[in-house]
Amino acid sequence: MTYNTKLVDLDPEPKSRLEGGGQAGPTSGRGHGDLSRLRSSSLEIREKEIREKGSEILREQLDAAKKELKLKDKECERLSQVRNQLELELEELTASLFEEAHKMVHEANVKQAAAEKQLKEAQGKIDVLQAEVTALKTLVLTSTPSSPNRQLHPQLQPSGTRGVYRHVGGHVRNKSASGAFPSSPGRPEPSSVSIQPTAKEDREMDSVLYAEFLLWKENPSVERSSAFLSRIYREDIGPCLSFTRSELSQLVQSAVENNSLTIEPVAMSALPMVKASAIECGGPNGFRAAIETKCALSGMSRLCRHRIKLGDKGSYYYISPSSRARITAVCNFFTYIRYIQQGLVRHDAEQMFWEVMRLRREMTVAKLGFYLTDQG
Repeated sequence: MTYNTKLVDLDPEPKSRLEGGGQAGPTSGRGHGDLSRLRSSSLEIREKEIREKGSEILREQLDAAKKELKLKDKECERLSQVRNQLELELEELTASLFEEAHKMVHEANVKQAAAEKQLKEAQGKIDVLQAEVTALKTLVLTSTPSSPNRQLHPQLQPSGTRGVYRHVGGHVRNKSASGAFPSSPGRPEPSSVSIQPTAKEDREMDSVLYAEFLLWKENPSVERSSAFLSRIYREDIGPCLSFTRSELSQLVQSAVENNSLTIEPVAMSALPMVKASAIECGGPNGFRAAIETKCALSGMSRLCRHRIKLGDKGSYYYISPSSRARITAVCNFFTYIRYIQQGLVRHDAEQMFWEVMRLRREMTVAKLGFYLTDQG
């Protein structure tokens, strides 16, 4: 038996369903796309948030690093200031140490120079004393009872030949020439010289000179700016210290003005090579050495018993008695002027003035070639 069966479609709108089913596929794809877009957008949002949070963290770290760098910069600046201060203090300390060391070395050099100068002066004095002792021994050995030495026994000499002593400025000067040098031809013996009575000296004050002196005395000084000293330089000091050797004369005048000139007798050890013209001058009170050589100031051959030294220089210059007298006269004047300046002279103005005039007279006499000799 054949049965015809039909499948009954329960769905009244299969096409529509099929069409709906056909459309289901594309709808599902859009949903997946939207979902992926949502997911990608959420991922982008999340990545953006992460980036913002990371950048914020980095900014915070950068700010913290900047603050730390500022602190370190301040610390470096402070340390740099400390270093500069230490360097400055070190430089000042070094400079002060060098200055102190230089000062100590200078003082040591000055003391050494003074000590050497004193040693040389002491050696010179020792040489002079040794020479005097040698001369005295010679005189003593040559004196016997049968033949006494008349220089050791002045009472045995004739009364006319005994030395006449005169005190000049506190120094003993013997005017007798007996026993020192032989008599020159045509010169009368001391016994035949008659002593003339000296006339009484009178004086009259020059008002112009006295006025200049009083003006200078109000403010005493060794500078030649005043009219008083300017006149004396022009009339006395300049001519008195004007020698043939002009350059050395200027040096001598400067040394006298600075009070740095030294005059000392010639000792035997200080003499140059022994010459035939060298002689020894002995006397009852001492021994003097002399040598005939050229005077350093006049350039003439004379018996030079003294030598001069200018300041601390080691060079010595032998000078004649006449040159020594001229230098000594100027030195005496400057010494008295310095005494007045220092307030050591207690006399009144008139007495000071006449003492200055006496010293000026000594310079005038010395520059004319007159001088007293020390015999003994």
